[in-house]
Amino acid sequence: MSGSGTSNTKTVCVTGASGYIASWLVKFLLLRGYTVKATVRDPNDPKKTEHLFSLEGAKERLHLFRANLLEEGSFDSVVDGCEGVFHTASPFYHAVTDPQAELIDPAVKGTLNVLGSCAKFPKIKRVVLTSSIAAVAYNGKPRTPEVVVDETWFSNPEFCEQSKMWYVLSKTLAEVAAWKFVKEKGIDMVAINPAMVIGPLLQPTLNTSAAAVLNLINGAETFPNASFGWVNVKDVANAHILAYEIPSACGRHCLVERVAHYSDIVKILHELYPDIHLPQRCADDEPFVPTYQVSKEKAKSLGIDYIPLDVGLKETVESLKEKKFCKL
Repeated sequence: MSGSGTSNTKTVCVTGASGYIASWLVKFLLLRGYTVKATVRDPNDPKKTEHLFSLEGAKERLHLFRANLLEEGSFDSVVDGCEGVFHTASPFYHAVTDPQAELIDPAVKGTLNVLGSCAKFPKIKRVVLTSSIAAVAYNGKPRTPEVVVDETWFSNPEFCEQSKMWYVLSKTLAEVAAWKFVKEKGIDMVAINPAMVIGPLLQPTLNTSAAAVLNLINGAETFPNASFGWVNVKDVANAHILAYEIPSACGRHCLVERVAHYSDIVKILHELYPDIHLPQRCADDEPFVPTYQVSKEKAKSLGIDYIPLDVGLKETVESLKEKKFCKL
């Protein structure tokens, strides 16, 4: 990775840079010699910035900016001069009192604000949108072991609203709005749709998907009756960069190493850490929610060779221990 400091390094933008996926994305971009203009809500909050400035290459090539998702034009000065934009900023948490204000507006309006800024600068070659499997797999169709979910699936907003799946709704509406906007404006966009993301944490704060693993090893008596796709954060960050660098990349990319029920996750954790107290029982007496398949074709087209689930779970636990999130 030579060439850092020379004037031929390419400049890209990463929104929401302090987040779990985005921090790894910034790390890998810097290692590849990019100059990174990164946005955070509050550049004066060390919890949001210290881990980024400690990354290799950050002193020379990382520039932080304050930007507000809901403020029109607040991304103009950041994307100006960039050839690529990675839009990862979007809130992800489950306990919401006002879904419209807390999740839906920041996701939808934020995405359109970032894309609106991109539309003003023809130098931008491609936008990579961090979407989610949430925008793919929730349409009310059955998901059973023989079913293969792929990139042609779109979650159904009415179904999400009826089921009160507000995060899923926010990601679905944001991605639909993004595709409509880029079509109208002629922007080249590629979407990345990861499932539950695990692996080491670079940021000092606990993120939602790592919290799901923390819960299991931190004394929970039961595990949820749910099946999710799981994928390593390093694969997700890498996929973003490949989606930007590979000229033929297009459309959406589901990222799932494997779909596993929480009972499988507990089993793997027990094999890795036989001495940890893990939940023995499911949270309800219903039959286990079935697993399903997710197509790996598009991810393979980017050259992603997935890190196995058990490796990711071990990395997550070790990272949670190291950051003193758990009592182990």
